[in-house]
This record gives sequence, C-alpha cells and structure tokens, in this order.
Amino acid sequence: MFRRTLSVIATVVALAAAGPVAQASAADAASLPGARVLDVMSFNIHHAQGTDDVLDLRRIARVVRESGADVVGLQEVDNHYSDRSEWADQSASLAEALGYHVVFGANIDNAPPAPGGHRVQYGTAILSRYPITASENTWLFKSPDQEQRGLLHATIDVRGRKVEVYNTHLSASSQTDRLAQAGQVVDLIEAARPGILVGDFNALPSAPESQPLQKAYTDAWARSPHPRGDGATHPSEAPAKRIDVIYTTRGATPLVTRVVHTDPAASDHLPLLSKVLLTR
Repeated sequence: MFRRTLSVIATVVALAAAGPVAQASAADAASLPGARVLDVMSFNIHHAQGTDDVLDLRRIARVVRESGADVVGLQEVDNHYSDRSEWADQSASLAEALGYHVVFGANIDNAPPAPGGHRVQYGTAILSRYPITASENTWLFKSPDQEQRGLLHATIDVRGRKVEVYNTHLSASSQTDRLAQAGQVVDLIEAARPGILVGDFNALPSAPESQPLQKAYTDAWARSPHPRGDGATHPSEAPAKRIDVIYTTRGATPLVTRVVHTDPAASDHLPLLSKVLLTR
C-alpha cells in the first residue's frame, strides 16, 4: 500500500533508479515548506461488472481502499443507468463505502424512464479523501455516430493546497474523435495550479492522438522508476496495452507509479496508481 506521508529519505530511495539528478531534485522538492504528497489512481471500473461477469461494487471499493489512493478518477460509471448495474448511483455508493468526497460527470444523460424518476446517466467520477471545492464536466468533440465523452474537473483542497484533478475517457472506436478530444483536453486544463490528468485514453502513448498530451504533460509511468512490468493495464487478466495513463503538469511531480494487481477480476482494466509530489 502507498503510504500517505513521505520523508526525504524515502523519496531518495524510491527514486534511486532515476539517477542522481532526479534524486537531488525530488529530495529538495520534498523538503520544501508546504509540499504535499498525493496518491492518485486511474481506474476504469466497467460499471463494476468484473471479468467473471459478477456485478460487485464492494469489490471495486475494496481495491481502492487497499491501494491507499487519496484521489481516484473512475471511468465507465453508471448512475441509475439500467438494470445491468441495478439502477445504482455507483459513484455515490463508492463514496459512502470509502468515506470519500465525490463528483460525477454525466456524458450520457437521458430523461428518466418514468415520471419523477432519476435521470439515466453514465460517465466518469472523481473520488477524493480531501474536500472537493469546485467541479465541472465539459463534453468533448463527438462524431455523429460516436458516444459522448467528457473531461471532469475537480478542485481539491489537500490540507490547504489546491490541486486541479481531471478525469477523462476518450473515444473507444474513433481515432478522429480521440485526436480532437486530446487537443480539447490540453486547451481546457488550467495550468496556473498543480494539475493531474487521469484517464482511459484508448490509445497507446506512442499513438498520434496521444502526442498533444505527451508534449504538454509529464507521463507518470514514463517519468517514474518502475522495477517491473511495462505499465499495461488492459485487458486486466493478461495486460497488453498501456492505455490508462496518469499525467501531471508543472508543480506536480510523479515519484513512483505502479499497476495495481490486487484483484484482476474486478474489472476489465487494472488500476494505475501514482504517488505525486505537489510543490506549487
């Protein structure tokens, strides 16, 4: 489990594989007044239906709890969507189970099936151990035959220091849409404060549609020392694709990033977890 405190010694040990320059830089940053450490997760939960075809929201909560994540960007979240998820408000249920704050971004948002009922929604969510002081969800470009996608933004107060957290899920079947959506994401992200972008990008980091993000931000997996594996998260039981990514902006430095293998059957994606140092 990632610890939620960080000493200078622990930082240097964690960054040993990154070389002397990275070691010195991280040690200096960790010792700065007001520095914060945040464990951030990206997790596509497939509406809590596991690869064993069992719907189990408690299993998702257990994976998050055991990881020690402070902030979690969830993709493929149902909110009174259908009987496939028992018409549950999944993000609210997870927040209650974990004792976290939550915001939900509806990218599919349809009228209630009956008068007075809940709207039928599907999208992304951000869970946070720390208070969420503001949030908004912005719809991204969509071709006529494609599913609506969005960028969910939450401002989080980490013991007096603000961090902007963004969560997205780009198009699964259209590279044209992903190219447009990635450009929009870069335009929408606020650079004035430390920022963290998580998501299922449905494209490898080397893909053309990933290049605006790779150029604008730090890829936490590529930046952090990782003693084993290649960062692949999908499919969960035989990971072959690194399509779930955590990015950071200036003032937010990824220290250690790992794929979480706690329960590969919980979803068709494995979670990605990064320890991030906030210094601005």
